Amino acid sequence: MKNIAVIGSGVMGRGIAYVCALNGFQVHVNDINSDSLAQANNYIENELRKSAERGFIEEGDVKKALNNLTFSTDLEICVKEADLVIEAVLELMELKVQIFKELDKLCSPHTIFATNTSTMSPTEIGAQTSRPDKVITMHFFNPVHKMKLIEIVKGLDTSVETFKLAEQVGRQMQKETVEVNEFPGFVTSRMNCLIGNEAMNLLMEGVASAEDIDKSMKLGLNHPMGPLELADLVGLDTRLRNMEYLHKTLGEKYRPCPLLVKYVKAGKLGRKTGSGFYQYN
Repeated sequence: MKNIAVIGSGVMGRGIAYVCALNGFQVHVNDINSDSLAQANNYIENELRKSAERGFIEEGDVKKALNNLTFSTDLEICVKEADLVIEAVLELMELKVQIFKELDKLCSPHTIFATNTSTMSPTEIGAQTSRPDKVITMHFFNPVHKMKLIEIVKGLDTSVETFKLAEQVGRQMQKETVEVNEFPGFVTSRMNCLIGNEAMNLLMEGVASAEDIDKSMKLGLNHPMGPLELADLVGLDTRLRNMEYLHKTLGEKYRPCPLLVKYVKAGKLGRKTGSGFYQYN
């Protein structure tokens, strides 16, 4: 496993590309938006240089990682030599299926397809390709270069070989992995969405302020980040899509908090828009 293509250059895609390049993979980043690719390139270079300045990596690692990266809006160029493709686009099943169908036509028969989805079915995605045995979920966490875990989720037809190769790639990225059998929301998203949704209900009901809800979780339950802070970091639109999917597949306890729906309608999506449960400069 030497060549990795990352589809999508948003927050998760650029983070995955950063980690892959730093750990010796040749990485081709694809996006339909050239401005997004330029932003991802700048972000990765800045993060690498900051890491070197703080002593987390060597100066030579910065140059090696940057040399491992290419960016292109041409999907065929990005995936033609890929051993592994990691999709990191919006949590929309129709979009993911469309991309995987296209990948199936363009990629070598040996190429493994991974989706970074936090909730959706690798079985459903894999069934749209001619290689369901080579389709798997590799669920990374934000920020990718700091978070240690990858949830590796097997679909119904995912082969043992595909799982072992995904696990091997995770180890080469210096990550810990957990093996999960497919079920909506996997492990972390099911738990995290419930906690975050209840925090939003507490805020909506006037039980406590956003600051005090988050402080309670951090100091009382030893969470490194409060659930409302985390929702702002992930993006409230992303969280809402996750909740809607879990509500549809798992039932009433995952009904999105009305306050979350209202914030998304108002365009208050968290850190990326400067306003969510908190205000950001």
